[in-house]
Amino acid sequence: MLKKIISKIESIIALSQSVLSPKQFIFFSSVLVGISSAFAVIVLKTFAHWVFRFATYVTIHATFFKLGLLKVMLPVIGIMLTVFVVKRFLGGTIEKGTSQILYAVAKKASIIPKKQMYAQIVTSSLTVGLGGSAGLESPIVITGAAFGSNYAQKYSLNYKDRTLLIGCGVAAGVAAAFNAPIAGVLFAIEVLLVDVSISAFTPIMIAAATGALVSAMVLDETILLNFTGRQTFNYHNTPYYILLGILTGFVSIFYTRNFQKTEHFFNRIKIPPYKKAFFGASILALLIFIFPTLFGEGYESIKTLSESDPGQLLENTLFSDFRNNNWALLAFVGCSFMLKAFATGITLGSGGNGGNFAPSLFLGSYVGFFFSKFLNLTGLTKLPISNFTMVGMAGILSGLFHAPMTAIFLIAEITGGYGLMIPLMIVSSISFAISKAFEKHSLDVKSLARKGHAFTSNKDTNVLSTLDTNSIIQTDYLTILPDENLERLVDLISHSNQVIFAVVNKENQLLGIVHFNDIREIIFNPYRVKYTLVKEIMKTPIDIIYPTDSMEIVMDKFETTKVAFLPVLKNGIYYGFISKSIALEAYRTKLRSMTIE
Repeated sequence: MLKKIISKIESIIALSQSVLSPKQFIFFSSVLVGISSAFAVIVLKTFAHWVFRFATYVTIHATFFKLGLLKVMLPVIGIMLTVFVVKRFLGGTIEKGTSQILYAVAKKASIIPKKQMYAQIVTSSLTVGLGGSAGLESPIVITGAAFGSNYAQKYSLNYKDRTLLIGCGVAAGVAAAFNAPIAGVLFAIEVLLVDVSISAFTPIMIAAATGALVSAMVLDETILLNFTGRQTFNYHNTPYYILLGILTGFVSIFYTRNFQKTEHFFNRIKIPPYKKAFFGASILALLIFIFPTLFGEGYESIKTLSESDPGQLLENTLFSDFRNNNWALLAFVGCSFMLKAFATGITLGSGGNGGNFAPSLFLGSYVGFFFSKFLNLTGLTKLPISNFTMVGMAGILSGLFHAPMTAIFLIAEITGGYGLMIPLMIVSSISFAISKAFEKHSLDVKSLARKGHAFTSNKDTNVLSTLDTNSIIQTDYLTILPDENLERLVDLISHSNQVIFAVVNKENQLLGIVHFNDIREIIFNPYRVKYTLVKEIMKTPIDIIYPTDSMEIVMDKFETTKVAFLPVLKNGIYYGFISKSIALEAYRTKLRSMTIE
């Protein structure tokens, strides 16, 4: 029955493709991709929400679970099940994080494997839904991108349209997850896409609006992260927002480095996957036992912090006796946000699946609360804690993902208005500037940059990384021996289009190069041509290119040497030449193919 329904839908889509113009079909497709991404959000969010509710209910009402033992057990079960699913059904590996979308766009012609249409939903629901300390937004984004890519492949769309529909899936996923369509559009453009013209905004906006609409119609509003306790912005608090921006910038750096250290620690452990999963999950369980706020996405605790009685966080914990002690609450909140980087690193490093989007919001709200609550308790000032809790989220999100516009509009949308726009702009921009000064790349692309892969914050680097150096090496250039005279060289010039020649020995080792300009003055002097040896006029190459050099390195060498040709050596032997003009033409061709219009 399901197959018949799917077949019918595919027939309708195929018919629409034949009837609609290419641009109209993209608009139509953006709606379908938006709907698909929204339902992925609904499945993931609903499952995670009800598991959290169940765990909370049992913790409160069952004697055995009075100290949150269920919240300790569930993450262990979730991570172990995730490893089982990955090994048993997904070929033993699964890509994590939105960096894989960047890599697919830059290196894989925007082709994302089909398994990502369901693998992320299944594994992240087990990990995060059962309490792993990570977020669902990254799996949601990858799933949306996979829907867009595979839809485009199904209907034979080109690279530009595949990339555009990936952006549509990403925008719809973020929009549906937060009921924030503007933030969805900005995230797709600011974080993931290389270059988008104004006309390309339309399908991305359509997809984001569709995702937000479907989410609003189907998903229970209480599941989404939203706030009602926002207070009016007071410009007298501007200096404190500046300080919060500085603090969130440095906390972003702290999170980035410690998350990656923790994840790399587990990657280096050479033990069987199930043992690694149990080892990591056990450490996570201990952290959650002491700090239950580290359970799952943490959105429920974010809402609690912004309400009038944040002391609820200490209920049913080891610190419940200090429920009404503000300093104890402050210490609890401080420890929670300091440990979040390690909890998320353990969750993902030990075998779980999830992302850093939700942890960034968790961390930001806790930092904002800690900062404002501390100043209020010291009596130095009286700050609106709920505002600082919300604005702190924008600071960390901007610092971690290097996406200030997304951070500003996401928090503006989920707080129900733009009354906090000024402090959001202050905190996000300062946090971004500080994080960028110490961390050149955002959290998601840092691993790609370390491997030498593309990253979308640098358009030229991204385009060049898609080019293969070997594809522009010309290996059919004629060569000459050093002891031959210029008569031989003139003969080669007259029978070819070459203007540059490699001088090699009998073992084909490069000794020097001769350019036509080097013999222009003596070419019409028969005596000098006959009695001048090649080795007398050859020059040492200014620089050498190797087939393993990236195109970015190649272009840097051309820029530095200011020459039109550079020789290529392979295993120490002369291999050919690269022409700067051919390299630039390859760059321009690729740039045209990658520009989304």
